[in-house]
Amino acid sequence: MTDAIVVLCTCPDQTSADLVCEQLLNRQLAACINQLPGVTSVYRWQGKVERATEIQLVIKSRQPLFAELQACILAHHPYEVPELLALPVSAGLPAYLDWLKEETP
Repeated sequence: MTDAIVVLCTCPDQTSADLVCEQLLNRQLAACINQLPGVTSVYRWQGKVERATEIQLVIKSRQPLFAELQACILAHHPYEVPELLALPVSAGLPAYLDWLKEETP
């Protein structure tokens, strides 16, 4: 079993995505973050169906860091309620999981 997690978070633009990534990496709350531009999100917000083009962040971290990671994202994200979902990693390449742990002490 591993304490690795994958955290999903969308950002409205490149500037906010870069800021969130920089803050998480500088604080060693993430080992790696993929930015997937051009994601179309369709969602309900305040009683209306909305559509937005966003940047999906795929954040690799560890469960013990989630509370601090969440606080960091909330402090630097422009949305009132950003997407923030932590998914457990049940298995992975041992060398990658070791690297992730080394980068997120």
